[in-house]
Amino acid sequence: MIEALSTSQSFFFTSLAFLGLIIGSFLNAVAYRLPIMLKAEWRRDCLSFLGEVSEESKKLSLSSPSSHCPKCKTGIRPWENIPVLSYIMLRGKCSNCSEKINLRYPIIELLTALCTLYLGYLYGVSWELIAALVFTWSLITLSLIDLDHQLLPDDITLPLLWLGLVVNINSLFVPLESAIIGAILGYGLLWTTYWIFKLFTGKEGMGYGDFKLLSALGGWLGWDTLPMIVLLSSVAGAAVGMFHMYFSGHKKDVPIPFGPYLAMAGFTALILKSQGDFSLPNFLLY
Repeated sequence: MIEALSTSQSFFFTSLAFLGLIIGSFLNAVAYRLPIMLKAEWRRDCLSFLGEVSEESKKLSLSSPSSHCPKCKTGIRPWENIPVLSYIMLRGKCSNCSEKINLRYPIIELLTALCTLYLGYLYGVSWELIAALVFTWSLITLSLIDLDHQLLPDDITLPLLWLGLVVNINSLFVPLESAIIGAILGYGLLWTTYWIFKLFTGKEGMGYGDFKLLSALGGWLGWDTLPMIVLLSSVAGAAVGMFHMYFSGHKKDVPIPFGPYLAMAGFTALILKSQGDFSLPNFLLY
């Protein structure tokens, strides 16, 4: 299989496209189910602390129950669960009750496939490709969850942080020393910003999940990419925030998730890092 992937570009990219579509479908499920699972777990823990018994009879997991229509509860048959193609065949509606299927599902499947293909083009058949795919798929999942729930779960951010340090033990993307410093500075930078902002305004400007995500990005990409990541994510977040306030009636006191902008900036840094030694001064020269 590895030899076939290495020798046949058409087979390699076709395999990546199918893999990206399948993973994209899985990421949609994770982004929907994981927050529900976490909230149910937190509720059980609170009830247990209070000495009460949870009345929940069924526990949701990433694999159970099987996918079904949220309105009529009809199970989705295998041929109705083919990424992108099933959405087109069903014309974006449930086959039983005609409830509209969120367009986000095929968009995320296509986005994941495109990112997977592009990373395949950059890295070829290599350990860097495998690591970069896990990194990117994690960022997509975190972005979706943060957009929906303003939550960056420790279940993803912390493993992503430690995995970044592990893959850089042999300097896969950056020297281990740079990765460790990046992880420390990534957390400390936003933690300091958080407390300065709170000291002067009395408000919380961001959540602790953002600290952990930037720490993970530093652990993967090294400390020298952090200024660029913060700059890109801040500019993008501010631009989108102003657009919402002035054109969409978004209120100033309604929080805007910062995770997706960190994720986009982190992916951009990964791509530019693959082109060679990269840091903020070099980025400003582009």
